[in-house]
Amino acid sequence: MKTMKQGYIILGMLCFSITGFAQQDSTVKATVKNAADTTLKPMDEGQDQGRHNWHDWHRMHSNHIKPSNLSTNWLVVDLGFSNFNDRTNYSGAGAQAFAPGSADNWFHLKTNKSVNVDILIFMQRLNMIKHVVNLKYGFGIELNNYRYRDNIKYLTNPTEVIMDTKDYSKNKLAADYFTIPLMLNFNFTPNLRDGFGLSIGASAGYLYSARQKLISDESGKQKEHDDFDLRPWKISWIAELQLGPVKLYGSYATQSMFRKGLDQIPYTVGVRLSNW
Repeated sequence: MKTMKQGYIILGMLCFSITGFAQQDSTVKATVKNAADTTLKPMDEGQDQGRHNWHDWHRMHSNHIKPSNLSTNWLVVDLGFSNFNDRTNYSGAGAQAFAPGSADNWFHLKTNKSVNVDILIFMQRLNMIKHVVNLKYGFGIELNNYRYRDNIKYLTNPTEVIMDTKDYSKNKLAADYFTIPLMLNFNFTPNLRDGFGLSIGASAGYLYSARQKLISDESGKQKEHDDFDLRPWKISWIAELQLGPVKLYGSYATQSMFRKGLDQIPYTVGVRLSNW
């Protein structure tokens, strides 16, 4: 009996030890699992954040885009040159009445200093056919400076052009318009940010300011504001060419910028700074 009692005591102690080891093993496993979860979770979040950052950077810098049906481009700027196609018959009565004694060399320009600046407050592009054919329209101002080589001067009331005896170091005619362009746009690569395309259309402009600025040693700086018999409305054919990141523009008026006397068709050409 004594031997059996001792066996029961030893068996009980063995079971108690096994249970303790089992509980300790479960505690260790839980501790290790919690530590692993705590350690790995920030790594997973960091990896997810890294993936998001990479996708955002790639989307921002990628040339591939998903075009929208209506997009707006704010503050488009054109930088170029102004000139005109002079078709005036200087031997005719109209030209001689407007500019007595004039010849075709009177109105020659300093082409490198006759500048055009267009500031489009906004331009919108409306999808028409699968983002390949679009309608583009906007509103802005057109600024033109015509720098003359010779010493011609505009007189007012009535308007008359004379060849002055003064030597002008600066002689320019400025004509500024409010403009509304309307173009049909062909975007040959609609899924590219800097793709290839062509736009053609027309622009309606209204003359809101005109002036001649003269600078000479004798008289200093002079500025005369008048319309100088310029047409109040200017209708022009316009075009835009996109060659990747480079965008070019041009315009050619439908008639002379003067209402009488001179037959001078203004045109512009230059570089366009815009998002599309």
